[in-house]
Amino acid sequence: MVFELKQNLKLTQQLVMTPQLQQSIKLLQLSRLELVDTINQELEENPLLEDRVVDSDPETEIAPELEDMKVEMKTKEITGEGDGKEDFDWNSYIEDFGPMGVPHSHENVDTPSFENMLTKTASLSDHLLWQLNLSRFTDEERRVGEQIIGNLNNEGYIMATPEEIASLEDVEPAFAENVLKKVQQFDPPGVAARDLKECLLLQVRMLDIDSSLPEKIIEDHLKDLETRNYNNIAKKEKVSIDDIKQAVLVISSLNPKPGLCYNEEPPQYIIPDVFVFKIGDAYKVVLNDDGMPRLRINNLYKEIMGGMKDKEGEECKTYIKDKLQSATWLIKSIQQRQKTIARVAESIVEHQIEFFDKGIYYLKPMVLRDIADDVEMHESTISRVTTNKYMHTPRGIFELKFFFNSGINRVGDTPQIASQSVKEKIRQIIRGEDSRKPYSDEDIVDLLRDSDISIARRTVAKYRESMGMLSSSKRRRYS
Repeated sequence: MVFELKQNLKLTQQLVMTPQLQQSIKLLQLSRLELVDTINQELEENPLLEDRVVDSDPETEIAPELEDMKVEMKTKEITGEGDGKEDFDWNSYIEDFGPMGVPHSHENVDTPSFENMLTKTASLSDHLLWQLNLSRFTDEERRVGEQIIGNLNNEGYIMATPEEIASLEDVEPAFAENVLKKVQQFDPPGVAARDLKECLLLQVRMLDIDSSLPEKIIEDHLKDLETRNYNNIAKKEKVSIDDIKQAVLVISSLNPKPGLCYNEEPPQYIIPDVFVFKIGDAYKVVLNDDGMPRLRINNLYKEIMGGMKDKEGEECKTYIKDKLQSATWLIKSIQQRQKTIARVAESIVEHQIEFFDKGIYYLKPMVLRDIADDVEMHESTISRVTTNKYMHTPRGIFELKFFFNSGINRVGDTPQIASQSVKEKIRQIIRGEDSRKPYSDEDIVDLLRDSDISIARRTVAKYRESMGMLSSSKRRRYS
């Protein structure tokens, strides 16, 4: 057997993801809040970056790297080539921004104390343990009570049986049941219930009213109450329909999930990335730069390097050079991100101009390819741009993804209609129905067909459920 060494020339295509390209892709798909957090982190890690504070004097001329956010007609996608090295010049690598300001002293600044800034919302467990410690419980009862509280879910329901609690604490099941009844008297009313029926009964018994009829309805007629079959309840209980309505009003004021009031997640505020203003008959897209850090290169390091000897400062120069390239690419990536968002937003407005003029019924079916062809970018880039980005328009705040809808066929040669428009039509049909004879999904299909919209019954059911609307049997009112 003969072994030999040969050289072959082969031409192949390979995608190389440089660190700079990876950073650009990452920045492109970040939301506004995530981008601000990323910039702040870079400001901490890269000493050559600094946040320029905008001068409030309109006569002061400011020209930072990110100040000019005008959208170019031909914005190309970032490829990661170059990495900012070709712009590097040791003699004059940054614009002279003047001397650095002196840090302000915080000694005489009237700032709030940390006690006024740091807060912690009490959880359901904290609230119940506080009541437990104030109650006249024995040590053994308190120990079982803590076990009960520890087995509550976020909605306030107990997830363990008294037998399981008793086994964990080595007590009798009757003893655990007795402690559970005491915990069920805590605030919020209905807490530590085993099911919905017990939760509602605990609450209605705490009301200072004649609760015999509401209790009876909860005990024996929950199914009829769910379907709003009040006539059937009145017939079985041999009372008037007016009495049933009064009892239902009491029941409807109860909270089926008492624990959620202590487990609410903090609100997620939406800050739009772009504003759309109507000026005359045209719409103008404006980027929202409010609150965005305005980055520039720190001028101090030119002075530091100027006092270094060639050999002694070689390592320091290499470090500054790397940080400078990183800062330069970050600034360019953010600028490119903003320009790309603006171009995509302008293209969306052009494609959906009838929606902005006339409303939701005129929203057109649109896919990523439509915008990608218009701005001459890849569909994946458009997908990243429209993720977690919001647009403030005269018709409200919408996520950019909202404008991309599948098309629903219409009767004849009529153009397709957007799925969001069909959902709105279904919502209006249900809102305008007779509550005693609500439309079934099949009835809605027939009504939509009268509007030249061809849609299947299961699609109507899917759209209705996605909008949180009940079926016709649960929407029906019997009186």
